Amino acid sequence: MKFDVEKLKELNELDFEQIAIWPNEVRIVVAAFVAILIGALSYYLLISPKLPILEAAELKEQELKLQYEAKYRIAVNKEAYREQLAQLEDDFSSMLKSLPTSNETPGLLDDITYVGTSSGLTFKLLNWQQEVPKEFYTELPIEIEVSGGYHQFGEFVSKVAGLPRIVTLHDFDILRQSNGLTLQLQAKTYRSENSTGIGGGSD
Repeated sequence: MKFDVEKLKELNELDFEQIAIWPNEVRIVVAAFVAILIGALSYYLLISPKLPILEAAELKEQELKLQYEAKYRIAVNKEAYREQLAQLEDDFSSMLKSLPTSNETPGLLDDITYVGTSSGLTFKLLNWQQEVPKEFYTELPIEIEVSGGYHQFGEFVSKVAGLPRIVTLHDFDILRQSNGLTLQLQAKTYRSENSTGIGGGSD
């Protein structure tokens, strides 16, 4: 069937009560217009309000997929995680053994005194300071002041770092005085929470 564009000129003269005798070209155009109108109304009235819900559902789907992938990886590597956890527990246990107990802390001062004097230093001050409670351990600061030379200071620090118990050194300050050099610093050792007391101080 040939589409006669000229027939469209009759659109303004059409009578809707005589739709049955309209030219085919006019009926096709009117049907297309009505279809487009219905489609547009359907989109804005029915589909458009649902789009935010669809977007939220898609985001939720992506989130659930990520959660599933994470849980799947954990499930697949469950045995490896167990082995890692066992290793961490062993390491933590070894670290706890490196923390002095309440009975060993006085001996720690003796160890520090020994490595200091064996390095050629003279102690001016060696005292426990106030304990500092932490979440899983207690921090035990030690105030130290020694006199000597640079090389002796270096040897002392190296020997303290090599002690079998965990001791860290902080707040270094080297002062030049009339009788030589003085090193002031703070040493810290640590006690696990299931131990109590630091065993007293020493000058």
